[in-house]
Amino acid sequence: MGDLVTARLVLHPMTISEAERVVAGEPDSGARWAPGYPTDGDVSAAKRFLGTCADTGDPQPFGTYEIRRREDGLAIGGLGFHGPADEYGSVTIGYGLIPSARGKGYAAEALRELLLFARSRGVTCVKGDADHDNIASQYVMLAAGMRPAGQDERVRYFEIAWTDTATTTDPRS
Repeated sequence: MGDLVTARLVLHPMTISEAERVVAGEPDSGARWAPGYPTDGDVSAAKRFLGTCADTGDPQPFGTYEIRRREDGLAIGGLGFHGPADEYGSVTIGYGLIPSARGKGYAAEALRELLLFARSRGVTCVKGDADHDNIASQYVMLAAGMRPAGQDERVRYFEIAWTDTATTTDPRS
C-alpha cells in the first residue's frame, strides 16, 4: 500500500520494522524524525499495531500511519485505525502530533485524508474520542467533519457516518 498525500503531509503506512524502531526509539539510517518524535502516543500505537500483526497479520490498509511533513520529510506524529472495520463497517481512529507541530492544522488535515480514505474503502462510520480537557483534539475532529456523539465521565465521543459508501467519490474533486 502506498502513501496518502495531502497538501502539506504524507501519511505513510507503518511497516512492522518501522513500528519496532518506534517502540525501541531507534530510527534507522533512512528515518527522519523531528525532535520529540516518537511521543508516548506514537509508541503506544506502534505497540498496538505490532500486537495486531502478531495476532491476525498486518491490518493494512487499516493500520497505523506516520505523519510526515512534505516540506522536509520529517515524522511529526501518527494516526491510524485501532483495527479493521467491524461487522457494521465501523472503525475507531486515533492521532497525535509532537508538541512543536500542534496548532498548525496538521492533525485536521491528516484526519480529513484518513476519513476520505476510510470512506473510499467502504467504511460506514468512523469513531474517535478525546478527554474532556483536550479541547484541541475535540476541535480537530470537528474540523475534519466528525460530530459529537455523546460523552461519559472521562471522554467526549465523535463520529462521522456515511450511507452512500458504495458510490462515493472524493469530495475534493
